Amino acid sequence: MNLLEIKHLDKSFDNKKILDDVNLKVSKGKIIGLLGKNGAGKSTLIKLINDLLTPDSGEILFKGKKIGVYSKEHIAFLPERTYLDKSMKVNEVIKFFKEFYEDFNEEKAYELLEKLNLDRDQRIVKMSKGMQEKLQLILIMSREADLYVLDEPLSGVDPATRDYILDTILTNFKDGSSIIISTHLITDIERILDEVIFIDKGKIVLSSSADELRKKEKSSIDEIFRRMFKC
Repeated sequence: MNLLEIKHLDKSFDNKKILDDVNLKVSKGKIIGLLGKNGAGKSTLIKLINDLLTPDSGEILFKGKKIGVYSKEHIAFLPERTYLDKSMKVNEVIKFFKEFYEDFNEEKAYELLEKLNLDRDQRIVKMSKGMQEKLQLILIMSREADLYVLDEPLSGVDPATRDYILDTILTNFKDGSSIIISTHLITDIERILDEVIFIDKGKIVLSSSADELRKKEKSSIDEIFRRMFKC
């Protein structure tokens, strides 16, 4: 059974089609890049997977069940924009996550705080954007989830912070779980990808093993993407 399966998914806003007959299968133990330019439909697809939007047609199955309460208990979602209550301290947010998510590993969260040089007693409002990005990632990667869905985790942070984020992702997701990373910053993440999905104008135009695609095209994933979309 696939971890995640998407069948004939359509979504429109104001009579504009954002996703058009999207079909995907995600198996266990993979890091998958959902790659596309801004406006390609990545964030809409991510929100649908996390049951934050309702599709116009089609269905999304997680472990064979329609998404809903069960999937939210087992999918860890990192949204593109900061959602934390900035009046709270770091340790207060960790306490909240521990109470809210049964799969949250508090010990891991504090270990990651130390590794990423974040102060558990600092208020979020006093943290830089990069520090807040690190904290959000720590919270998500401290869950023992079956699927991690990360929407533009590298956007708006400096290159050094991007390396921190990628290394944290690579070394802290649960064994046997999968990760979907939605991004347009392909060069930064392609070294960690097992599979790639190219999305353009709401359609899946390519789905492949990253290594097989590089071997076939004799190019990096970023170069292949740029050729396909002339960006």
